[in-house]
Amino acid sequence: MTQGKVSVTNKSSNGSDVQTMASAPPSYADATAEGGSPCYSGAYTGDGEMLTEFSWDDQNIRRIFIRKVYSILMLQLSVTAAFVALFVFCEPVKNYIQANPGWYWASYAVFFVTFLTLSCCRGPRRKFPWNLILLGIFTLSLSFMTGMLSSYYNTKSVIICLGITALVCLAITILSFQTKMDITSCQGVLLVFCTAMFICGLFLAVILPFGYVPWLQVVYAALGAILFCMFLAVDTQMLMGSKHYSISPEEYIFATLSIYLDIVYIFSFFLQLFGTPDRE
Repeated sequence: MTQGKVSVTNKSSNGSDVQTMASAPPSYADATAEGGSPCYSGAYTGDGEMLTEFSWDDQNIRRIFIRKVYSILMLQLSVTAAFVALFVFCEPVKNYIQANPGWYWASYAVFFVTFLTLSCCRGPRRKFPWNLILLGIFTLSLSFMTGMLSSYYNTKSVIICLGITALVCLAITILSFQTKMDITSCQGVLLVFCTAMFICGLFLAVILPFGYVPWLQVVYAALGAILFCMFLAVDTQMLMGSKHYSISPEEYIFATLSIYLDIVYIFSFFLQLFGTPDRE
């Protein structure tokens, strides 16, 4: 391929003309003739990752991903709030579900199966419309369980706990978006904390039937609320994608499921911590 030349004439010290030839920049075909674009050829480690992380297209995709996750999340929380309102304010429904606890265990089985499917199986989690169908079933089952749990508490205390949960989750979300601290790097600490909470939960399940120990339940509820507040902060920063660990934009179902589960568990622990049991 013939390349153009640029002629530059300078004056030497003795007055004679000296002509230098400067080559024009190589064409795209010449630059990629040795094996691809220099940015993605592997000559510079991390160039492709850097361009993917900071390019406008990726930021735009990430914003669309965040909007999609929070849109689905708002719908899930609306369904859960509707179940809680129905089971708390409607006395016939409240009396029926309290008289038939089998519905709780049936919904728990559905919740557990759909949670494992969406968490462990990438195919159903990414395949439309099965991912939305499974997420809808998961939301209904967990909403039923949350509503049934709320029915055992005083109406005013349930409303107060809903307000506290909303304020705490909003504050954690804003803090996670604004802070420069990388909370996603604390996953090992959360794993140890979660394991300790699981063992303590098994211990409480054994000793509570033999004697009610109020302070143990309060401590467990407080630690559980702290744990899932930390999980909410980690999941929010992973959703943002600007920290060490991030969620792929293709995993909007998993991201929605994680944040929704965190919020529901925070409400459940706040209900145990601040709620007043309904003695009627």
